[in-house]
Amino acid sequence: VQLVESGGGLVQPGGRLRLSCIASGDIFSITYLAWYRQAPGRQRELVAQTPPNEVYLESVKGRVTISSDNAKNAAYLEINPLKAEDTAVYYCNGLIKPSRYGVTNGYWGLGTQVTVSS
Repeated sequence: VQLVESGGGLVQPGGRLRLSCIASGDIFSITYLAWYRQAPGRQRELVAQTPPNEVYLESVKGRVTISSDNAKNAAYLEINPLKAEDTAVYYCNGLIKPSRYGVTNGYWGLGTQVTVSS
C-alpha cells in the first residue's frame, strides 16, 4: 500500500490550495484518510480526517475542507484562505485493510511541502 500526496507549493497569503492523496496497491478497504501537517520545530498535528469520524483541527475550521472519492481511493484537502502559519509539510495518513484477511494498519505518505509567503 502506498499513499502519494501532491498539490503543494509556494502560495501567497490569502490564496488557496488543493492537496490530493491517492492510495494505491493491494487495498481491500479504507476506514478513513486523514491529513496531518508538521511545521519546522513543531510536532505533527492532525488537520482533518474523513468520515466516519470527520474531524478538523480547531484552528483551521472554516478555512479547510476535506473530501474523498472512494472510487479513486483518494482524499483532498482544500485550504482557503491560506495563512503564513499554514506553512508545513502536509502528510496523508490512512487506516487501510490491505486484503480480505490482512490486518488493518496505518499508512503514511512522504508528504508535500506547502509554503505560504509573499
